[in-house]
Amino acid sequence: MYLAGLNVKGFRRVEELNLRFRPGLNVLVGPNNVGKTAVVDGLRALLTTAEEGALRVDAYDLHASGGHVATEITFHYVFRDLTLDEEADFLPALKPMPAALGTPEKYEAHLWVRYSSNGTTGRIRPKRWCGDHEENSITTEMLEDLRAVYLPPLRDPASGLKPSRSSQLARLIDRLASESEKEELVELLKEFEEKLEVETPVSKTQSAIETRHVAMLGSTLKQALKIGLTPPEFQRLAARLTLAVEGLDIEQNGLGYNNLIYMAVVLSELALNPDAAYKALIVEEPEAHLHPQLQVVLLEHLQAIEAPVPGQKPVQVFVTSHSPHFASAAKLDSLTCLHQGEGKTGAFFPREVTFLPKKKQKLQRYLDVTRADLFFARRLILVEGAAERFLVDAMAAKMGIKLREHSVTILSTEGLNFDCFAPLFGSAAIPIRVAILTDADAPDYPALGTTPTMSSAASAIAKLANSHIKAYFAARTLEYDLALLPANQAHMLTALADIHPGIAADLKAKVDAAEAAEKPRELFRGMFDRGPTLGNVKKGEFAQALAAVIADPGVSFTTPTYIADALAYVTAP
Repeated sequence: MYLAGLNVKGFRRVEELNLRFRPGLNVLVGPNNVGKTAVVDGLRALLTTAEEGALRVDAYDLHASGGHVATEITFHYVFRDLTLDEEADFLPALKPMPAALGTPEKYEAHLWVRYSSNGTTGRIRPKRWCGDHEENSITTEMLEDLRAVYLPPLRDPASGLKPSRSSQLARLIDRLASESEKEELVELLKEFEEKLEVETPVSKTQSAIETRHVAMLGSTLKQALKIGLTPPEFQRLAARLTLAVEGLDIEQNGLGYNNLIYMAVVLSELALNPDAAYKALIVEEPEAHLHPQLQVVLLEHLQAIEAPVPGQKPVQVFVTSHSPHFASAAKLDSLTCLHQGEGKTGAFFPREVTFLPKKKQKLQRYLDVTRADLFFARRLILVEGAAERFLVDAMAAKMGIKLREHSVTILSTEGLNFDCFAPLFGSAAIPIRVAILTDADAPDYPALGTTPTMSSAASAIAKLANSHIKAYFAARTLEYDLALLPANQAHMLTALADIHPGIAADLKAKVDAAEAAEKPRELFRGMFDRGPTLGNVKKGEFAQALAAVIADPGVSFTTPTYIADALAYVTAP
């Protein structure tokens, strides 16, 4: 069985949120303060015990909005893919699943947890029930069938590996050892203690303590004393075991590696646990202790365990992350994107998007670390490449627009791949403002202020617009639109002279000699349309040089209208 759905209502920043999970790995991503921890705590409300980090709720956790404070907090859990034995164990919780005609009827288990005030002391108390009726309490047996381990952010994994009865190491060895193997270990301990007690240092110490003990209490009140490691019981033996790392105590090892070791022990114990029908690992912000390479290593392992090895049962994993490394390496199907749009917290599931053929695979390849920022942005500008990224950022700063303060991210799609990214945004997806900046690619050289002829590719991009996505087009290309503005022409030649002094000198002479209406075309062609025998200026290199010129406080630079309009759109309140 696995947790397929969670509804959160009236909890902290969340008025109501419906989440749909998949078996295996679920990675919850989104900007700060969007509700990721609220989702984690919603999971903990049912799945974790006090020993594993149970949730404590008080009146401050009640959702407040517009002067109204919720009177209760409700969590609704839906489990699917139950075996026949699990259906029997959760019988009071079962409800028929919506099924297509002609398919066998299946059942899902519905469990509820509600926190509400008792009306007198103001304390928030939980009530747990299942199925359709609150009279059907969740039994102790049901709760024992649900096993989850919670790893908080900024955690100390060494404490969970220290010797104790509740250590994860003690749990794991208890799972792995058969009854006969446990008896053999106890016998080994007995034999060792028999040899130990006759050793001179131990026997002398025993005699000294007994002599003083008898002298203190007398022969009537004295007690039988014996020096040893531990009483010969398996549980006590397991509780004394510790883990060394390359000959060092676990506390002397690095925090990041200790987190990975602890997760390895926890996952092994969960997968081998024969008692629980459902098992989960809940991890908040694993990137807090791991450098980018280890983040990817961990993620790849969590994705690999979706298919358990023989003899082990599946473990459902929930991970929250602020890390673009984690988001970029995760499969699209495993992502749950939380967002603060339309005035409330919402969730979007990329696996439910209908992409055009091969576009989903292409997007997965494009989601490297830089482009994975889109899952954490509150406003977004999509551009064709590096040249646009450099220049749009520089022009925004020149206009006095601080993109970071507006939480605007500029992302390159490495060409005209806007159709891969567009399905992720809109009222039914991630509802943030997205501006697409691209070229109309008119076949001629349009004059300033004229309506350009759109290429077929540009026309297709224009159709991607929706309630949140708007497309803005250069008349021909970005560089040509810059050259159309007379105030920019000299600055473009200055930037060119920085990287190609000879080309710049020859081109300046041609531009100076040209008529005013011809200067933009002359300038553009002299850099980016130099003919088959001469190499064109590299746009990325030129963009870096021009961005440096624009950044000079003494330079007056004019931003093309289509870029200014896009900046106004993404920075509007």
